Amino acid sequence: MLSLQSLAVNSFYFGEGSDLTGVPTKMLTVNCSLKMSVYNPATFFGIHVSSTPVNLIYLEITVATGQLTNYYQPRKSHRTVSVTMEGNKVPLYGAGASLAAVSKSSGGVPLRLEFEIQSRGYVVGKLVRTKHHRHISCPVVVDSSMNNPIKFKQDSCTYD
Repeated sequence: MLSLQSLAVNSFYFGEGSDLTGVPTKMLTVNCSLKMSVYNPATFFGIHVSSTPVNLIYLEITVATGQLTNYYQPRKSHRTVSVTMEGNKVPLYGAGASLAAVSKSSGGVPLRLEFEIQSRGYVVGKLVRTKHHRHISCPVVVDSSMNNPIKFKQDSCTYD
């Protein structure tokens, strides 16, 4: 069982720049950390937890990414894990113009947090295996002047 707790935005900078080939474009630098709570309700076995890269997405452009460290979680236990996501001078190309307009009009930039978490447990050695996949998607609005972490409500994210 997984629930997202908060997203702390440490830095969010938007400006002009050029990509690796010298094309002038808008650039975005993001540094943030995601806290989530994982609960293993199984009474007989622990689980191995891993995930795909955790992405912060603007339109269809990944502006920050991070990776959950794989770990083992004992049976009937809770654990709070943290993932650091970074994006350094990410070129936005055509999406940069809309980012400037959106941030001025609404006071924040609409982003989407997206990743998939996997857990697998071995009940009798490796004779009986259990696997679970869960796709998580959450809309967030980030403002460059934010000081407090964004708290997630239970119904604000989709857990497929």
